[in-house]
Amino acid sequence: MKVAVVGATGLVGRTIMKVLEEHNFPVDEFIPVASERSKGMEVTFRGNKYKVVTMTEAIAKKPDIALFSAGGSTSLEWAPKFAEVGTTVIDNSSAWRMDKTKKLVVPEVNAHILTADDKIIANPNCSTIQMVVALNPLHKKYHIRRIVVSTYQSVSGTGQKGVAQLMNERHGKAGDKAYPHSIDMNILPHIDVFLDNGYTKEEMKMVNETKKIMGDDTIRVTATTVRVPVTGGHSEAVNIEFEKDFTIEGVNDILSKSTGIIMVDNPGKNQYPMPKDVEGKDEVFVGRIRRDESQPNTLNMWVVADNLRKGAATNAVQIAEYLLEHNIIKGAKLSKV
Repeated sequence: MKVAVVGATGLVGRTIMKVLEEHNFPVDEFIPVASERSKGMEVTFRGNKYKVVTMTEAIAKKPDIALFSAGGSTSLEWAPKFAEVGTTVIDNSSAWRMDKTKKLVVPEVNAHILTADDKIIANPNCSTIQMVVALNPLHKKYHIRRIVVSTYQSVSGTGQKGVAQLMNERHGKAGDKAYPHSIDMNILPHIDVFLDNGYTKEEMKMVNETKKIMGDDTIRVTATTVRVPVTGGHSEAVNIEFEKDFTIEGVNDILSKSTGIIMVDNPGKNQYPMPKDVEGKDEVFVGRIRRDESQPNTLNMWVVADNLRKGAATNAVQIAEYLLEHNIIKGAKLSKV
């Protein structure tokens, strides 16, 4: 089993390697890949040192799977070249997400749509992933009409540059800026570029990706995405209107039995999901579950996840695991530890 990690020197690339190790994913030949300027750099995987190779060198090795986290333009250029040699690409960028010929996959929701013909598979946006994991089991039971979501997204969502800006500002140091304003002791209602409709690209990703992943264009979604001075973990306040009425006990029962979800909901003891508690975890954490008293059939909930893991790296590895488990890609049997 030849596995390439494209963007191996970045935050998400390094997290992908860590998740591959933790999940005991079968790797016979590991191929770390990055840009020309990173060629020859060393990364560590399962205790061994590997030198980073270029895209062309990696393609020549014909990996079985390539986990991409190198930006949209890079993916648009290189993912098809990997696919041409038989590699299955799982891409973390936004390049292929809304392409009608590509699958957009969150394993807990829609992995069943994958086939051997899918050589480029899109990994959704981090904020979308955690929301649909939490909402899909409820959608099956009560059917969602409308979602109103406000996010509180950490600086690691911008990569190393975002984390560096926060830490520099916190310690009074000069440095490159990832954001148009200071982020320490501040909140920015601005993630990605603004579009003609007044929403940001991040907000419209949540709108469009949610409908595609859940396979339902009738779901209405509106989003406000916000950057907060937290180094890791995205949080979301989600308001969901259903077609059918529900009980809080019924909602809790469904969520507590759903794969990939951990309930933390005991406000009497000040227990609810927080970014600091989800770091390094693969699950989506849900709490503050309560009925919206302003209108019928409507629920409020609080959803938190590690954006570098379930929001990116873990979801990509889980897609690869599904492909192996269901013999969509032939390879060694998985034996998780």
